[in-house]
Amino acid sequence: MANSLFGTDGVRGEANTHPMTVETGVALGRAIAQAFRTERERPRILIGKDTRISGYLFENALAAGICSVGGDAYLMGPMPTPGVAFLTVNMRAAAGAVISASHNPYYDNGIKFFGYDGFKLSDELENQISDWVTKDETQRFTVTGADIGKAHRVRDVLGRYVVFLKHTFPQHLRLDGLKICVDCANGAAYKAAPLVFTELGAQVTSLGVSPNGTNINDGCGATAPERLQQKVLETGSDIGIALDGDADRCILVDEKGAIVNGDQILGMNALWYQQTGILKNDTVVATVMSNLGLENALKAEGIDMLRCAVGDRQVVAAMRQGDFIIGGEQSGHMVYLNHSTTGDGIVTALQVVAQMLQTEKPLSELSRFYTPYPQILKNLKVTHKTPVSQLPEVQKCIKNAEDNLGDEGRILVRYSGTEPKVRVMGEGTDTARVEQEVDNICTALQSALASEH
Repeated sequence: MANSLFGTDGVRGEANTHPMTVETGVALGRAIAQAFRTERERPRILIGKDTRISGYLFENALAAGICSVGGDAYLMGPMPTPGVAFLTVNMRAAAGAVISASHNPYYDNGIKFFGYDGFKLSDELENQISDWVTKDETQRFTVTGADIGKAHRVRDVLGRYVVFLKHTFPQHLRLDGLKICVDCANGAAYKAAPLVFTELGAQVTSLGVSPNGTNINDGCGATAPERLQQKVLETGSDIGIALDGDADRCILVDEKGAIVNGDQILGMNALWYQQTGILKNDTVVATVMSNLGLENALKAEGIDMLRCAVGDRQVVAAMRQGDFIIGGEQSGHMVYLNHSTTGDGIVTALQVVAQMLQTEKPLSELSRFYTPYPQILKNLKVTHKTPVSQLPEVQKCIKNAEDNLGDEGRILVRYSGTEPKVRVMGEGTDTARVEQEVDNICTALQSALASEH
């Protein structure tokens, strides 16, 4: 069955327009509670959110839907996505819901779910929930009288999550004397992240910790790290940490003010894990977007890089299937299955800081162990997403580009799973040639999609 409601990371769109409406929120609340209903007890569903103004709408909509089918809703307020995953397991809940559009602008929002095991839902379960909602069938699950559920406001969850985060950091290490800048993107981690690093002993400079409902990801955080780069240099910090709106991704800034992306984090941590005997099966998981230079550098060190489709959900699935311990995306979604069930930007930063302390090397040295191939990425806005395989002129252009680049380059064309965009990526040793090929494909796409509309 085609999945008509869920994208690569839950249901997402502009708040108060289809599909992100209050009505959808109520229906999803009913569906998730029904999906995890048991004969023994009513399902308990946790609800966390980021700091978007529309979070209030969907928090109450989800809770109403859950209660209407006999479930109990536990409202946690602003909480990072990975925090919801952890707390779902920690509190023995049936499932967890996150209201967030991650790195998107404030006027967007989304809803995604975790199962009782802390992992995102399977395709099969998402399809079932999508089917119930899109066919308007959730009303048949409602109950009456004393069977109606209750909503609870949970007050102690931030402390639980902070304790968990500190336990992912080596117990014998302290951050005394370390200067850290952290940019929370005015998002869900605005309390948790500064607290963790401060309690571990660091001297912390905080940015993006004044959310007002409309400033999430606005010129700050992982998608706009320029202010953090400047602050790292101003304060003489050892590292800068940029999180996104729901804190499941992390981009770093080294002590010289240079950006350290997810590929670099994945590679340096993989080498560290290998040297300390933690790396499982000498393999890491990355996506089709990760740089060819990283793959070649890891291969030279005896580490295989398994590629999967874009999305931390796909990364986790490949890691679990192959029994691998570390994986990630160039965008900064890193997964450490020895610590967490999903991407966690704070855990990522703690892993990097631990590596810096144990190796006694600055981030600038650790992160520059390979030379990335020049990579060109261009995004085109689209009004519809016709499969690229059904666009013959685009296919011809892609084949021509691949032939021209040969073994020293590659081309990737894909639609975003969270935004109305098509992404065209090319990489190779000849930057000018790569850019020309990417431009040719973009032109072909614009022409083909325009003629179809």
